Amino acid sequence: MEKKIFSGFNFKDFWSDNEYSDEYPTDEIVLSIENELGYKLPISYIEFMRHQNGGAPTNDCYPTNEETSWAFDHIAISEIMAIGRSSEYSLCGELGSLFMIEEWGYPDTGIYICTCPSAGHDMVMLDYANLNKDGEPKVVHVDQEYDYKKTIIANNFETFIRGLVTSDNF
Repeated sequence: MEKKIFSGFNFKDFWSDNEYSDEYPTDEIVLSIENELGYKLPISYIEFMRHQNGGAPTNDCYPTNEETSWAFDHIAISEIMAIGRSSEYSLCGELGSLFMIEEWGYPDTGIYICTCPSAGHDMVMLDYANLNKDGEPKVVHVDQEYDYKKTIIANNFETFIRGLVTSDNF
């Protein structure tokens, strides 16, 4: 029996804003974005964005075992990028994944999916250079301040989302 993606997950309380949404990620839009970025999005990311296509999460921190330029024991995110082009911080938006690679010099090994409060000095990405045993990209924190050091933070996108906690934990 196959495990259902995000089974039992509380989508209602996940987002701190309900106003942010790019166009609804239809199959055609998803395929177009994947072609533009050069990577296939994980099913979990696509399904998650079909509940709300991007925005700021209520729980905006993820614990780490390594120090980053943000903190000794966690990273913080500002928003999760939508699948689309029309919002500034959507995957293919004005300040999306390709912008971070082409303009900021971030490694071109995946798709940047989360902005961070550092205004571009660190990002969260789906890293296709680091695949899990199921062939899905791991979620990594990329730190410009540490010469674009990658820190693996989750084995897959769903684990990353389920592991987000409030900053009150730190």
